[in-house]
Amino acid sequence: MSPDASGTPPAAPGTTAAPARRKARDPLAPDPAASGGADAGFDPHVPNVDYGVLDNLIGYAIRRAQIRIYEDFVHSLAQWQITPPRFSALVIISRNPHLKLTELAQILGIARSGAVLLVDALEEMNLVARRPAPGDRRAYSLVLTTAGRRTLEAATQAVVAHDAHAGSALTEAEQATLKSLLARLAPPRAD
Repeated sequence: MSPDASGTPPAAPGTTAAPARRKARDPLAPDPAASGGADAGFDPHVPNVDYGVLDNLIGYAIRRAQIRIYEDFVHSLAQWQITPPRFSALVIISRNPHLKLTELAQILGIARSGAVLLVDALEEMNLVARRPAPGDRRAYSLVLTTAGRRTLEAATQAVVAHDAHAGSALTEAEQATLKSLLARLAPPRAD
């Protein structure tokens, strides 16, 4: 017997199908089970661990900070089930009329297949809808639903509060310097 589209082989005749497998969690994503109390979650520098060259790498320092900020973001937006990619997509879709899926993928720096999964999830949550694209009968534009607009408004307030919390260890001048330095590490591509 050949597997179906999900890769699962069908049950043999006269037997019951095996229970559906849960979707595997991205092994490089922060562990949602670890976001319990104040001491739970990612520790960016575990005591008595020799990190070797990692302590000297800019990229590793940025990744450590990113994981901590990601954990706080997910906790702050848990009631809406909004992750950073979902929030980014909602903002981009809301601000760019007639946006197509391929354009969203390019803007977010993800594969088209990843954008399909992202938009499918937002559509299942009734936050985004696909509409026929003006001037292109083969394509669809992405729009926020009424629920999507309301959710984005509330989630944006939570994100602003989260961002203020995430940056609270820095002064306003330090935050501006950090943003400027990060922009220099990731400048726009030259055309």
